[in-house]
Amino acid sequence: MKTIKAEQVKNTVTDLVLKANFSLRPDVFKALRYAAKKEKNKKARDVLWILLENAKIARKKKIPICQDTGLPEVYVEIGSGIKLTGDLDNAINSGVRQGYKKGYLRSSVVQCPVSREGSASSAPAVIHHKIVPGKRLKITVVAKGFGSENVNKVKMLKPTEGPKEIKEFVVDCVQQAGPNACPPFFIGVGIGGTQNKATLLAKMSLNGTIATRHKKRHIAKLEKDIFKEVNRTKIGVMGFGGKFTALGVNILTHPTHIAGLPVAVNISCHALRTASKTL
Repeated sequence: MKTIKAEQVKNTVTDLVLKANFSLRPDVFKALRYAAKKEKNKKARDVLWILLENAKIARKKKIPICQDTGLPEVYVEIGSGIKLTGDLDNAINSGVRQGYKKGYLRSSVVQCPVSREGSASSAPAVIHHKIVPGKRLKITVVAKGFGSENVNKVKMLKPTEGPKEIKEFVVDCVQQAGPNACPPFFIGVGIGGTQNKATLLAKMSLNGTIATRHKKRHIAKLEKDIFKEVNRTKIGVMGFGGKFTALGVNILTHPTHIAGLPVAVNISCHALRTASKTL
């Protein structure tokens, strides 16, 4: 059995917090560059090149890609063949605090969501645990800004509805978000399970490579169809119009009840900030 110490988890989370906030994932950077080369709308094209330059400066100078350094979400895949010493969640939150302090990142977490009392902090993070086979611990840190988080939606569709209604719901979410959520978007869609499961699936769908299509052909087709329909809205980069309202659509699914069809939409702005490491 492999042993992983809490201090190792803490230090790993610290590094991932900095990486997520300072460096765009290669697939995200590639998608932005592709759009910049293909965009015909001058204003939208100019903004895309500015976003790319911003990302380059952030990575080189180790400064935040965006001023909203987000509410940190941490996804932990815990191998059944490992032994953890110490408190896992405490180690993760300590790593989050250390990373935000070390990187001079803005603290945006209020301790009471209703009264708004409690000084802004970077923790506690929103932590998701999953037990998996093997002797590994995979940690993914997501820096989720609330310009895009605030436009996320979930809808309980009827079981008699299907791809057409799912597509319409996603497109409607994008139209309501408009330029306020800083497009071009990366769109995660969760289908199935319960309401909360669909929401989690939508979140998790953006943790993988955006170019990866769903293994089931009819779901992969739905990803492509949604992508086309979203870009037909012509909202475009920062609302300036053009070809690219979205740069990617990814779907995750889960079995559901015969009487329901939960669908959740998770929209990320152009700065899709995640970083992962396996211990």
